[in-house]
Amino acid sequence: MSETSTPELGVETRGSVLWLTIRREERRNALSHAVLAGMARAIEDAQARRELRAIVITGAGSKAFCAGADLQAAQAFTTDYSEPYGHLAQLLRRAKAGHIPLIARVNGACMAGGMGLLAMCDLAVAASHAVFGLPEVKVGVFPAQVLTVLQHLVPRRRLAEMCLTGEPVTAAQALEWGLVNYVDDDVDARLDWLLARMLDKSPAAVRRGLYTMKKIESMAFEESMSFTESQIALFTLTEDAKEGQQAFQQKRKPQWTGR
Repeated sequence: MSETSTPELGVETRGSVLWLTIRREERRNALSHAVLAGMARAIEDAQARRELRAIVITGAGSKAFCAGADLQAAQAFTTDYSEPYGHLAQLLRRAKAGHIPLIARVNGACMAGGMGLLAMCDLAVAASHAVFGLPEVKVGVFPAQVLTVLQHLVPRRRLAEMCLTGEPVTAAQALEWGLVNYVDDDVDARLDWLLARMLDKSPAAVRRGLYTMKKIESMAFEESMSFTESQIALFTLTEDAKEGQQAFQQKRKPQWTGR
């Protein structure tokens, strides 16, 4: 167990994968300010660790991935109204700026702010019993920050229905709507399968590729085309690109350096 773990957030390196586990099972893994700050810090620190190939985000137990903000807390949504940046917003910013793939392991209920954690991830696998929802309207608020990362992931009318009714959807619906990549009775087996398909690929290509994907998301066509035509030249200059082409020609498995 890493020394950066806290009672509320597990931070553990397993091989080339960093695991971030919300440890508030008695509160359905609701988000505390300490969890949000710790997760943002862990994701930011991980960017400098070339040996890391993926970051898995999950919750303790099997009932909840994350129930969102802890409504039992005195200050569920902010700690200081004079501060322009909130903890959840800062976490979403850190995730957006990162170049290590984030994978959500949705082991149970994924609600409210938990949907933000899900949406900030690049890939997601869910247990068959998982449910998903944006119930904020039931307590008089709205999933404002979460919309920033959800709006391009879910069809507009589906998103409006979730926000305006606050009613949950099943894992099967989440799969159909594109909220998750896979749903499985054995979420860990599916996660291992997905990780195995990623971890044998070029670290340099994944790192630079994820950077490119994120950069062009909000670009107009010509801006995106100009950016990507310069990026492809940089891809070919990496050691991994040269090794990959040589391995293909020599019909052998590539030996990646990640550079």
